[in-house]
Amino acid sequence: MASQAITFSETKQGKGFFALLAVLGVFLLLGAIAFFHAEHHGHYVTGMNNQVVWGIPHVFAIFLIVAASGALNVGSIGTVFGKKLYQPMGRLSALLAISLLVGGLIVLVLDLGHPDRLIVAMTTYNFKSIFAWNIILYNGFIALSAIYIWTMMDRHAKDFYKPAGVAAFTWRLILTTGTGSIFGFLVAREFYNSAILAPLFIAMSFVFGLAVFILVLYFAYKWTGRELGDVVLNRLRYLLAVFIGAVLLLELARHLTNLYIAQRVGVEAFILRDGGIYTQLFWVVQILLGSILPLSLIFCRKLKNNHVALLLAAVFAIIGGLAQLYVILIGGQAYPLTLFPGAEVSSDYFDGAINSYSPSIWEIMLGAGGVALALVMVTIGVKVLRFLPQSLSDKVADPHGGK
Repeated sequence: MASQAITFSETKQGKGFFALLAVLGVFLLLGAIAFFHAEHHGHYVTGMNNQVVWGIPHVFAIFLIVAASGALNVGSIGTVFGKKLYQPMGRLSALLAISLLVGGLIVLVLDLGHPDRLIVAMTTYNFKSIFAWNIILYNGFIALSAIYIWTMMDRHAKDFYKPAGVAAFTWRLILTTGTGSIFGFLVAREFYNSAILAPLFIAMSFVFGLAVFILVLYFAYKWTGRELGDVVLNRLRYLLAVFIGAVLLLELARHLTNLYIAQRVGVEAFILRDGGIYTQLFWVVQILLGSILPLSLIFCRKLKNNHVALLLAAVFAIIGGLAQLYVILIGGQAYPLTLFPGAEVSSDYFDGAINSYSPSIWEIMLGAGGVALALVMVTIGVKVLRFLPQSLSDKVADPHGGK
């Protein structure tokens, strides 16, 4: 496993700890207020309607769920592929993965309108539904990640470390495949129905999870006065670039494939040229700010070993990821259903019309509450248990200089 020079410890309790919890607590409170407001008045207070039934809360939820899978990838690289540099970060990786998944699921549950109906979904399974499969995948992911943490923390369980890591790695790939397949199996929506969405979501998970992990790792060490060397940060830096490139490649393949299919030329023209806010989000935020800019910050020679540049790259990757999910999720619903191919459809039920959607403040508050819950879990986790190495300096993390 990791080098013997690496020791783990809890973070110290101080004013910064309680200040961070207070700030996150405000966002948790806002999320709770949004839930009770929508629960009391009904979903008409949101921007969602009969045409666009998945809104901003679902963008936040899916981002957190997909990022959870990707966050665990840092630990998997050390365990499954034997990269010792990543092994000390495995504990934080698994904790962040569980926290992000719980944060995402709580947003989904609270947006159901009747959260108590989740009991039905957990006790009555329709195995022809990809949603039913995902409930099993989410529960299994949390359980395997917890076991993975146990094998890293308990020296008596070290024999199970590699099997647990392999099981968690395999399960996270299946989970992200299932999340992407939710959309890939929806044949009614032309922008969804595609087998490439499964590998695309896996690549997206690598980007989202790693970007969030970089930010959490950096600020956890910065605020606790621990040393974090350039070797670790540069390894994560270039790994993030590889994952961003993979997402760009799969996104390109997806759009070229759709443009080749005559039936989907209309929806592609809508997203790439005529979609208004969706077109702007795609080209400006997802491609330019979320992909090209982070790659430029990473590969600019003058910014080598520049921590601010890496943090900005991670932040813009997250912003681009949210935009990408917004375009996929909401843009795919905004484009009208093709009820009668080759014919124009018009009726009082919005058939053939572009569906409108404007997110309400209540939806944004609920999504922000889910993010805050994930960060609260991480903050408390590193405070009460030994998730963080005392040092990840270059001499400790890479004592042999990469040899």
